[in-house]
Amino acid sequence: MAEKELTNYLRQTHDRVFEHNRAWAADKKAQDPDFFTKLSAGQSPEYLWIGCSDSRIPAEQIAGLEPGDAFVHRNIANLVCNTDLNAMSVVTYAVEHLQVKHIVVCGHYGCGGVKAAMTAKDLGLLNPWLRNIRDVYRLHETELDAIADEEARYNRLVELNVYEQCRNVVKTACVQQSYARNKFPIVHGWVFGFHDGLLKDLKVDFAGMLKDIQKIYNLTG
Repeated sequence: MAEKELTNYLRQTHDRVFEHNRAWAADKKAQDPDFFTKLSAGQSPEYLWIGCSDSRIPAEQIAGLEPGDAFVHRNIANLVCNTDLNAMSVVTYAVEHLQVKHIVVCGHYGCGGVKAAMTAKDLGLLNPWLRNIRDVYRLHETELDAIADEEARYNRLVELNVYEQCRNVVKTACVQQSYARNKFPIVHGWVFGFHDGLLKDLKVDFAGMLKDIQKIYNLTG
């Protein structure tokens, strides 16, 4: 593509965003004249959504949620690391200030981050981030190595990664303390499938998980 053509293409893709924004705003106002007045009044979302940064997974759209329904945090492979101040700040703010009722960790099949973590390759700056997924593999090595089909093993690691990130959420003081006081939030693990557009509920036993981890990670005192 010639330089002039590239410049025009970039300008068009930029302008298209604002065209879509104007159309979206007009449509919302036509449906509800007070929509933006109510939106500007503040937020009280029911959900904290922790998902992957993958551009193909718009959290609100796939879950049928509207603006204001979900507080959203996204990163590569939907990780919840206790050393990630961004993720920890999001969880704390959502629980203590927004008082969300549900925390959803949502992964997806075909996750590039999980795939990269399964690859024996030096990936530079990504190495310390992907090590968190490799640690998930290590924790479940016996189960995963018993799966002969590579694609099935890959999909199972996606699910196990979601499960372990749910566990990391449950380990946090704010979640444990809020649940002890209020009986919320509840933590859920979901996986999105590109082949059918459906969410799979991994049926995380939140109460059982909380009980198990509090032998070591009890922070309710």
